[in-house]
Amino acid sequence: MVLAILQARTSSHRLPGKVLSPILGTPLILRALERISRSALIDRIVLATSDDPSDDALARVVSDAGYVVQRGPLDDVLTRFIQVLDRFDDETVVRLTGDNVLCDPRVIDEVISAHLDGGADYTANTLQRTYPRGLDVEVFRADALRAVDGSAVAADEREHVTLGIYRRPELFRLRSVTQPIDRSELRWTVDHPADLEFARTVYSHLHDTDAAFGQEQVVGLLETHPDLVLREQDVS
Repeated sequence: MVLAILQARTSSHRLPGKVLSPILGTPLILRALERISRSALIDRIVLATSDDPSDDALARVVSDAGYVVQRGPLDDVLTRFIQVLDRFDDETVVRLTGDNVLCDPRVIDEVISAHLDGGADYTANTLQRTYPRGLDVEVFRADALRAVDGSAVAADEREHVTLGIYRRPELFRLRSVTQPIDRSELRWTVDHPADLEFARTVYSHLHDTDAAFGQEQVVGLLETHPDLVLREQDVS
């Protein structure tokens, strides 16, 4: 069984409430979940959010949509993930984030396949970036995360979940997934108002024609509308 854990909270520092912001009339978080649900290899999806009152609305929206929600500490995201692992005994875990509303199920499945075929403890397309920021996928063995949780990890490792795995290549087997064309300069995640406007524009162009649009369709849109291109330096 492959378990996908989507982490999200509403108390974003740069764009508070972004995960509930509407995209074509539907909250951003549900758009992300729609896309993740199209993965052919994911068996179960859980939203890991906080038990802080600020995330009550988020938990309710996702739960009402029929998805499983696990709530835990606001800042200790690693504990949130361990709580999900305690609830579901799955060995292969996919980490995704709620601000990546343009995530591509095909890319998700490529990284999962590489992980299952390669015998690694941790497989990701973020170790060497060639995908647009916003198509991030991390796949890891549940026991690797439990090992990190059981050690005396630094505060940043409890906030950033998988950091304790990939900063220890001497302990864990890492595998990097890349693509032939380097698109790492492109920014497709949502962390600033400009990001949200970009995501809404992409959806308005592509969603009605093909709700399952992916990386190649977005790239095609940007090739015909270069004025829409958003790069990392544009919001830094």
